[in-house]
Amino acid sequence: MDDAIRKADVLIEALSYIRTFRERRTVIKLGGSAMEDPAALRATLQDVVFMATVGMKPVLVHGGGKPIDRAMQAAGIAPRKVLGRRYTDDATLAIVVRVLCEEINAGIVQQIRELGGRAVGLHTGAMQALFGEKLRLQEKDGSIVDLGRVGKVARVDRALIEDVCAGGVVPVIPCVALDADGAWLNVNADTAASAVATELKAEKLVFLSDTPGILSDRANPQSLIPCLDASMCRKLIENGTIDSGMIPKVEACLESLQSGVHKTHLIDGRLRHSLLLEIYTDSGVGTEIIL
Repeated sequence: MDDAIRKADVLIEALSYIRTFRERRTVIKLGGSAMEDPAALRATLQDVVFMATVGMKPVLVHGGGKPIDRAMQAAGIAPRKVLGRRYTDDATLAIVVRVLCEEINAGIVQQIRELGGRAVGLHTGAMQALFGEKLRLQEKDGSIVDLGRVGKVARVDRALIEDVCAGGVVPVIPCVALDADGAWLNVNADTAASAVATELKAEKLVFLSDTPGILSDRANPQSLIPCLDASMCRKLIENGTIDSGMIPKVEACLESLQSGVHKTHLIDGRLRHSLLLEIYTDSGVGTEIIL
């Protein structure tokens, strides 16, 4: 009986959040260990199905760096990075599109259906969600860096995503975009998720990472910082507390907030049901970033 009462208490705690976020859109960026571990991915997708069932409108955006690296290795192509970006020639692009759209995206959609939800991949024909243009970066001397078929999101088909959500279906969007000539571009998944959240004016943008959130001491998982504002984030970047791969995620959070997204979150995708714990409980489990 005590166990049953505790479960009822959890549901009561979640009730106010379910009411608050009903009909609101949450963009969730999947990547890293959250996708590599089958059990962690399944738990995350169970959370997504729960969110859709209680009236929230989840939108998934995903990458696939490690599976792409493995596919390139199998094809005898060595990955090459330029200014932290994957150089994408035609052979690499073909692998990126195949892995993201035909393997990872299709697998996520199938799992959501198996869990009792409804989902559709937005990357084909009239169901294409992301449109882009080539990304041009500059060296310190001002010269343009050639990244091959690497792009940035120039337009998000908001109406398409909203129509899919209105039907109770979860949109699943891979981080590839079509250019003006109808050719594919490889897009960074963090910036793609930020672009989608910004266009939708989402209630929340959630990044599933490989850490509990932002830690004041990276050697101590108990040093989680539960909430940060923009000025605090910039100070932590300056002093090196936030560094490496966490910087683009935090910058994407700040850009999204400045463009109308209400709240952003960094949570551990390896923790079972971290999405539900962050969104539907008082304490949360990750780092919330606000303006």
